[in-house]
Amino acid sequence: METDDKHLYDETDLQGWDASQQLGSPGEYPFTRGPYPSMYAGRLWTMRQYAGFGDAKATNERFKALLKAGQSGLSVAFDLPTQMGLDSDAELALGEVGKVGVAIDSIDDMRVLFEGIPLSEVSTSMTINATAGLLLLMYQIVAEEQGADPRELRGTIQNDILKEYIARGTYIFPAAPSLRLTTDIFSYCAAEIPNWNTISISGYHIREAGSTAAQEVAFTIANGLAYVNAATSVGIDIDTLAPRLSFFWNSHNGLFEEAAKFRAARRLWARLMRFRMGAKDPASWMMRFHTQTAGSSLTAQQPLNNVVRTAYQGLAAVLGGTQSLHTNSFDEALGLPTNESSLLALRTQQILAYETDVPRTVDPLAGSYYIESLTDQIENDASALIERIDAIGGAVVAIEEGFQQSEIEAAAYEYARTVDSGETALVGVNCFVDNDDRDPDVLQIDPKLEADQVALLQQRRTDRNDDALAAALSSVTRAAEGTDNLLYPMKAALLAGATIGEITEALLPIFGRYRPAN
Repeated sequence: METDDKHLYDETDLQGWDASQQLGSPGEYPFTRGPYPSMYAGRLWTMRQYAGFGDAKATNERFKALLKAGQSGLSVAFDLPTQMGLDSDAELALGEVGKVGVAIDSIDDMRVLFEGIPLSEVSTSMTINATAGLLLLMYQIVAEEQGADPRELRGTIQNDILKEYIARGTYIFPAAPSLRLTTDIFSYCAAEIPNWNTISISGYHIREAGSTAAQEVAFTIANGLAYVNAATSVGIDIDTLAPRLSFFWNSHNGLFEEAAKFRAARRLWARLMRFRMGAKDPASWMMRFHTQTAGSSLTAQQPLNNVVRTAYQGLAAVLGGTQSLHTNSFDEALGLPTNESSLLALRTQQILAYETDVPRTVDPLAGSYYIESLTDQIENDASALIERIDAIGGAVVAIEEGFQQSEIEAAAYEYARTVDSGETALVGVNCFVDNDDRDPDVLQIDPKLEADQVALLQQRRTDRNDDALAAALSSVTRAAEGTDNLLYPMKAALLAGATIGEITEALLPIFGRYRPAN
């Protein structure tokens, strides 16, 4: 959390400030006050609780319970092997199957994951990056098998590979072929799934890695500009692409700083898209985003305190105008959330939505000396960082040179230093410590699950037509050698029974595997 020594703000802090230029009206450029005129008075944010663990059947049951409890959208967490393009029986997958999300090896798992859930009626977000195209295709196939029109499907894939090199690490291929997959998804969705949000440009994990609020905005928007440049360089029209872009932000502990951050990010993106990128359609200037409360702020000590942290963080996201929200469960510093803790996290949003009256007023913080000064400061600081990235050669070159990574490391070190010294208070950790902490019940993943998932995968392999599978995988490799859109042969391979790992292996001889410089 960024702090300074100033404790009182007044009209002198807004000298030269022009409300018509800095604020405008809700739903109009520069969108500081929100992307829609009526905001929550017209429609509440989507309550999208992130869920996924174990196998597809267990996660399917959790999804149905959340929908029954009033959740209005699904959000899927995948396990590390799925994120890394590994099948559950791969050597590197050992011990990781189903641990931090659901294990998906093939279209058969996806069918189980969404069994009994009408995909034509729900909006689904999938947190997946390196293998985003494959999971999107599986979702489309399952929806088509249910009888849904793919042109009507609604949802989002994260598909933000650049932040993986900066902050998270679930990459497979080098940047250039990874960006090709990203732009192939853009083109495919424009033709086949036009209502799908093709990317969720993510500051969340950048903040989780230790960045400041301004760094989160700057590095995320710089990545967004890189995606737009990559798309337009292959002939995608900016005003076709940009309205389907979405963002994903972190809501951390600084209540007013976080609310101001969301307002600053919206305004900065609008100005860059309009004047730097040359987008003509006002819908291309408008930033829509999902927010998740800060996982890195959750403490294993006195874990019930996390309920309160999450509530304030959710409030900041709503005051800042988020379009959808996930509130973390209080026990996530100890393990995957239980059914009870997930329900309490959802109830936290519902109380915010229905009991506080906060949604009744559009941008209620507008005009505050402090909030407007802070919004300007975050935008200015983020703009300065983007200028430094531009001077290096853009986001991709800066990533290759380690600029963003080193900036985040320095910020994370400074934050850790202030916690260790007590300058930054963490209740239950470095102040108001209770030595009689008792951990709540923690969700346990049955160790038998991995063996069962592997056995099921191997059985499914015996049911395939080997010749048809080999031909389909060869088509994927040939497409990678050329310039054809990869999603069409990948979809054919999935329908032939190919696994995520097999399709990844078909791409590796052409794309290669990314190895960090350090």
